[in-house]
Amino acid sequence: MPDNRQYEDFSATALYCGRCGRSMPVRERLLLVLPDGYLFEYICSGCGAGAGEKKVKLRNEDRGLF
Repeated sequence: MPDNRQYEDFSATALYCGRCGRSMPVRERLLLVLPDGYLFEYICSGCGAGAGEKKVKLRNEDRGLF
């Protein structure tokens, strides 16, 4: 059976920014560490506005924190 873990987590490089009115490059910033995962915010590189969010499941190594 092939190993499909390479597709578990995607990161955006460009998203639509409502303030700029077009697709812009984005930076990913860790917003919160929650008991069930990490919450990231995507920030527009042009104007600094929030362009989206992403939630990633908590890794097994980090479960000891909670």
